[in-house]
Amino acid sequence: MQAAIDIGTLIVQTPGICGGRPRIVGSRITVQNIAIDFNAGMKPEDIVAERVHLTRAQVYAALAYYYANKEAIDAEIAAYYKEFEHLEVEYQSGQQV
Repeated sequence: MQAAIDIGTLIVQTPGICGGRPRIVGSRITVQNIAIDFNAGMKPEDIVAERVHLTRAQVYAALAYYYANKEAIDAEIAAYYKEFEHLEVEYQSGQQV
């Protein structure tokens, strides 16, 4: 029988790595990345198929973390898209970034 894995060991938050955002241990894939994929309609199995170095347990742990902190992570995602749109407008207008 395989030993139980403590779900708390699957997500880590380290200052200076990935902007200090919570991420999957052993990777640079943030909870925010997983939430964006999931909110775009990808199923956890699809995410694992696309990011073959991740396990279903890691993806589900990221989703559990996301739902436990949904308001804060959704705000980070909104800020990410706002910054992207700002940079895109600057690029298209020929302004230096």
